[in-house]
Amino acid sequence: MTDESLFREVDEEVRQEQYKKIWSQYGNIFIALCLLIVLGVAGYKGWQYWQKKQAEAASVVFFQAVANGNAGKSEEALKEFESIGHTGYAQLAKLREAGVLAATGKTDEAIKLYDTIAASAGTAAPLRDVARLRAAYVSIDSASFADISARVKDFDAAGNPWRHMAREILMLSAFKAGDHGGADRQAQAILGDPEAPAPLRQRAGMIADLLLPILGQK
Repeated sequence: MTDESLFREVDEEVRQEQYKKIWSQYGNIFIALCLLIVLGVAGYKGWQYWQKKQAEAASVVFFQAVANGNAGKSEEALKEFESIGHTGYAQLAKLREAGVLAATGKTDEAIKLYDTIAASAGTAAPLRDVARLRAAYVSIDSASFADISARVKDFDAAGNPWRHMAREILMLSAFKAGDHGGADRQAQAILGDPEAPAPLRQRAGMIADLLLPILGQK
């Protein structure tokens, strides 16, 4: 055996002895850490599975409620929407619930629910915006133009994705209030916006046509 081989053998024995000492001192801790990692991964996977099942169950109830609402089964739809507790679907369910209330003539209740959704910090920002706009739309027959404007004026700005809906609401509210000039301005803003949806442009065109003889007399 050469000196180099002897040194390697001795060195290997020393390393093994050091590892034995380390294992005897920290082996239990290492095993415990491994168990914690395994249990943590298993717990996380279990939580993911539970979340998935919760979401699937909520989706079934949500779409059944939507179907009942579309079929005119308002009471069933409202009960189903109210029963949804899953965070994501619960937010959508509240909007749909308010829509059912509005469709069945319960305007005050619908507006109150829309306002609650819009004021909730836990609701996603786009859904809060939708709630504000829908509350304004439902309020057209009962609120003043000033009140409607206060609800949606922030959306009536170039580049705002909700400007089209806001302008239609302002147009209808002004028309109802007898502010024909204001209604026409909103109609023209819609017609002059190349990004306005075609159905909205058609409705704005109808209002503009109705206003043309009225404004021509002034």
